[in-house]
Amino acid sequence: MSRRATSSGIDRSPQPRRVFVLGATGTIGQAAVRALVGRGHEVVCCLRPRAGVGGALSAAASARLLEGAAVRLGDVTDPASLARDGFRGERFDALVSCLASRTGAPKDAWAIDHRAHLGALAAAKAAGVTQMVLLSAICVQKPLLAFQQAKLAFEQALIGSGLTYSIVRPTAFFKSLAGQIERVRQGKPFLLFGDGRMTACKPISADDLGRYLAECLDDPGRHDRILPIGGPGAAITPREQGLELFRLLGRAPRFKQVPVALLDAIVGTLGALGRVLPPAAAKAELARIGRYYATESMLVLDPATGRYDAALTPSYGSETLFDFYARVIQGEVAVERGDHAVF
Repeated sequence: MSRRATSSGIDRSPQPRRVFVLGATGTIGQAAVRALVGRGHEVVCCLRPRAGVGGALSAAASARLLEGAAVRLGDVTDPASLARDGFRGERFDALVSCLASRTGAPKDAWAIDHRAHLGALAAAKAAGVTQMVLLSAICVQKPLLAFQQAKLAFEQALIGSGLTYSIVRPTAFFKSLAGQIERVRQGKPFLLFGDGRMTACKPISADDLGRYLAECLDDPGRHDRILPIGGPGAAITPREQGLELFRLLGRAPRFKQVPVALLDAIVGTLGALGRVLPPAAAKAELARIGRYYATESMLVLDPATGRYDAALTPSYGSETLFDFYARVIQGEVAVERGDHAVF
């Protein structure tokens, strides 16, 4: 089949295939499904009967979100259900996973980011799958947290599986950087950790990342590779994000700086309590996740220097974070952050 563009601007695949998708109802998962369908692939999504944040999506609602794809209901954490209800003894060419633990807490992370993926990999191989595209995260470069270690462990399993793989490690998502739009709109200051200049990222939109994931199936240059990817433009700091948000709202900038030492104190206190109170241990891990993102850049980590390097972080796509901010402020798009909300 010749390569040609669709009305949505998505290029058709030169080799349409049967693609099995996990994590399809998440923001990036939905974008990936749209791109796969747009490229002419036959897409089958395996979902929980109640999907989405807090199980808010019924099967019918999920199907409406994933137009053009077939929806099958099963338990992705149960290999038997995945084989019986998902793959159904049929043959597939590729597996695309946007599945991720919702909170990053250790129990959730190892259950979803590692064990569920191992089960899916085995079921996919039994169904004839020869290629997998995995949505991972750029932060696994410096794996200090349970969810990073779980993701990295599965990455290694995939690399050793014999399948053609593309491990995509995106930088920050737009929705994860949209949490302060409403508080600033309400007249509150923009919160910064430290001076707001210690970290930077190259955020990528859901649609751009969805297209990138879909293109991995056909691009030999992305096969058997770990692929860090960011959005278009220069890396931006939290302070720069705040300044642009105030400009878009037509307001004078107001910032409130939160000392990193305060985060350290919270982590230490919850960690100590967690040794005797299990709920506190889970909260301590969430606090460690917050501290990590407050102090580490979401850019490629240069192994030669040990520093994050924007120049080494590839760019892709067309929509910038500030384009997205403007669309949210104008009411063109809503932000649903669910378990990822911090502010």
